[in-house]
Amino acid sequence: MHNRVMTTWSDAQYLMFASERTRPARELLARVPVASARRVVDLGCGPGNSTALLRERWPEATLTGVDSSEEMLARARQDLPAVEWVCADAGCFEPVELVDVLFTNALLHWLPDHASLLPRLFAQVAPGGALAVQMPCNFAEPSHRLMRETPGPWAERTAAVRTRSPVESPAFYYDLLAPTAAGVDIWHTRYEHVLPDVAAIVEWVKGTGLRPYLDVLGDGERSAYLEAYARGLDGAYPPRSDGRRLFSFPRLFIVARR
Repeated sequence: MHNRVMTTWSDAQYLMFASERTRPARELLARVPVASARRVVDLGCGPGNSTALLRERWPEATLTGVDSSEEMLARARQDLPAVEWVCADAGCFEPVELVDVLFTNALLHWLPDHASLLPRLFAQVAPGGALAVQMPCNFAEPSHRLMRETPGPWAERTAAVRTRSPVESPAFYYDLLAPTAAGVDIWHTRYEHVLPDVAAIVEWVKGTGLRPYLDVLGDGERSAYLEAYARGLDGAYPPRSDGRRLFSFPRLFIVARR
C-alpha cells in the first residue's frame, strides 16, 4: 500500500509563471465586446491574477471571484480585498442574478460534460453581456501525454487519472452556443513559451496539470516519477540554439454574446 498525501493548490507555485499564465486572460478580455458592466464574475479565479484585469476593465462593476481552493483565495483576498471572493465548486456555482460578463480562464478543461455545462453558463449572462472562456487544449501534447505514459511502477495508476479530455473542437462549441447567441467569436492560439530548461517545464505543470498525477503516487515514488517524467520532457522539448526550451501550449478561446 502506498501512503499518499493529497496536494493542495499553491498560489506561489501557480504564480511562478504569472506573466505567461495571465497573458491568455488578457488576450481573451481584449475580445469581450462589453463597454460597461454592472456585474462581473471570474469563475475559477485562482489567486486573482485574471480578476485584477477585470477590475481594471470595469472599475465600477460588482466583481465576484469564485474558486474551490481556499489557498488560492487567500492570496486573492490579500491582493484585491475589495472584490467579493466566494469559495465554491465552480461547476455548480450560480450567481444570484444574471451577470454582464461571465469570465472563466483556464478552468473548464477540469470540468466534465461541456454539452450541458456551456449552455448552463451562457444562460447566466444578461442580454447584451458575454460569456468569455479560455481553455488549455493540451491533453495530447507531450507535456500531458507523458504524465499518463511515463513508464514505472506507477504506470497503471497514472494512466487512469485522466483517460480523455472534456475539451471538444471549436465546431462543437460553435454549434452548441450559436443558436442562442447574438454572436460567437472562437479561436485557437498556440503559445511557444521560452523557458530556461526542462526543470522549468516541470515547475510549470506542477502548478496545475501534474497535481492529480502526483496525488496517486506514494510519498517515496514522487521523486522517481518526476525524474523519469523530466527525462521524457528532455526529448520532447529539445534545447534550442541558445540552450532554452520552447514549451508549446495550445489554448482555445470563446466569446459568446447575448
